[in-house]
Amino acid sequence: VVLAALRLVGAAVLSPGSCAFEDSACGYQWDYAHLPWALHGEGHYISVDTSYEGEKAVLSSPELYSEEWSCIRLIYQIATTSEASPDPARLNLYLRQEGESFDRLLWSAKEPSDSWLIASLDLVNSTKKYKVVLEGEMGQDKSASIAVFEIKITPGYCIECDFEENHLCGFVNRWNPNVNWFVGGGNIRNSQSILPKDHTLNSELGHYMYVDSVYVKHFQEVAQLISPKTTAPMSGCLSFYYQLKQESSIVFTVYLRDVSGFYEEIWKTDSALSADWALAEVDFNAPYPMEVIFEVAFNSAKGGYVALDDISFSPVYCSNQTGTPFNPAEAGCNFDEDLCNFYQDHKDSPGWSRVKVKRNVYRAGDHTTGFGYYLLANTKFTSQPGYIGRLYGPTLPGNLQFCLRFYYALYGFFKMSGTLAVYIFEENHVVQEKIWSVLDSPKGVWTQAEISFKKPMPCKVVFVSWCKSFWDCGLVALDDVSLSLGSCQAADLVLPNPGECTFEKDECVFTQKKRGRGSWHRKRGPTPTSYTGPKGDHTTGVGYYMYIEASDMVYGQRAYLVSRSLRGTSGKQCLTFFYHMYGAGTGLLSVYLKKEGDEEEIPLWRRTGEQSISWLRGLIEYESDRNYQV
Repeated sequence: VVLAALRLVGAAVLSPGSCAFEDSACGYQWDYAHLPWALHGEGHYISVDTSYEGEKAVLSSPELYSEEWSCIRLIYQIATTSEASPDPARLNLYLRQEGESFDRLLWSAKEPSDSWLIASLDLVNSTKKYKVVLEGEMGQDKSASIAVFEIKITPGYCIECDFEENHLCGFVNRWNPNVNWFVGGGNIRNSQSILPKDHTLNSELGHYMYVDSVYVKHFQEVAQLISPKTTAPMSGCLSFYYQLKQESSIVFTVYLRDVSGFYEEIWKTDSALSADWALAEVDFNAPYPMEVIFEVAFNSAKGGYVALDDISFSPVYCSNQTGTPFNPAEAGCNFDEDLCNFYQDHKDSPGWSRVKVKRNVYRAGDHTTGFGYYLLANTKFTSQPGYIGRLYGPTLPGNLQFCLRFYYALYGFFKMSGTLAVYIFEENHVVQEKIWSVLDSPKGVWTQAEISFKKPMPCKVVFVSWCKSFWDCGLVALDDVSLSLGSCQAADLVLPNPGECTFEKDECVFTQKKRGRGSWHRKRGPTPTSYTGPKGDHTTGVGYYMYIEASDMVYGQRAYLVSRSLRGTSGKQCLTFFYHMYGAGTGLLSVYLKKEGDEEEIPLWRRTGEQSISWLRGLIEYESDRNYQV
């Protein structure tokens, strides 16, 4: 009775932004410009389907505020009839923060399922008010429906759990024919190894997870309980309570597993027995998405059992370690001010020099802005064959996955391969490993390289430019070195930055007033007219950009690329873009701000005529408290 009363009280005081869609939508509102959501009170869910014509349905929460870290749990289902569609129905969840023109995409799913699924998303503490926005996209499926059963926003971290709720906080058991994690407690007597009381409520009615050895058939049978994936960087102390009863050896281990499937052991039982609930604490560091895996391995059917309860997390390390976490920004540099934390060995002959090109139409500038500094390994004037220029980066901590990105350009080499290479030096400088070298690349184009690596010991990244023989030497340029945590492949899965468009996949939020001969085209590689246009794009050197082919146009004709309507905010906004204006007949490029309700467009920026053979950076500061377009 007490528990039933507790449940009723719990149902009555749902935290703000939470909803079980029983008899109302709890202040969630749908956008009438799009498809309607239907509330099914008897089934406790809200849904949208393809019975109406339209692209998407949008549902936004009331205004929320939380200075604490919170966890959003979403229970949902996507149902489709067709097997695989090139453009399937999907459900997206955005964060709409006060003072931002763009919604930040936190999560997206398109996998259809026969029953409900659960998604867990960490919301980092912030002082801004926000709304949660759900968007159901119908795609090209003939018949599809998207249902949301429950949204729950609770203070705390998504990897925390007391196992009192039926969705188990998104923890899942990896199914094994013989040994599995089960829910115990709640007064269910379904196995002889059930414990009398859970840890949370210290009662027979409380719940916990357990795994026992009754059905073990083989040596080293393993049961795994897997946490939801972390969705924001976190570090601190992970703690949990466990009981362990064994007659023959049990191995109870906790691992971290990253997106690429690497396991790292962070904890293992040392005691043979703990008849009562024992507290375990372990330092936990997840700078990129990770799962926590609780693994139990048995050696025989008389192994015993392990029980687990009350997993919690604190952003303060358990051990009194105060070390400041590694900041990957310190290992990057755009060379505009100095060499940052990079240095050269004076034993080498004059290697890399910081150079700047005056704004010159016919000489390429740097990658950062088009008129800043970059590094040049000026091997033309070092006439000794076998010349080497080394550039050392700062020391990086061991046992972390890194993604290194940089831009390079080559001029005047006959044989390209090996003229620029990247090595990893382990701290003692004895162990060196080559992790990348240039094979072939278009000459004089800033090209992006990206490399993932992970080393057990502290190490340094070293850029090496090598001139084998006098006739092979040319110029190697280097710029915009950056380092991020996590593998580069995982970074590609990361959701795009709001308000950013590289034109790699499509035109993002931009549309054209009218398409025709004199309109903007999406293109990669050089433009068709010689002595004009770029050789490659700015993002990677081999990607897409938008351009206008003036030879198709008549004098005075204009081509407009217009953003969709963006939310007005108080305070200044910054627009950054890269433009390329090279060629004798180059016309006028202008940027305007058009506020909702105004007839006139406000001019913000303009350039006319030939500017440079390089991509140049444009920066514009503007304000608009009403909705607007660029």
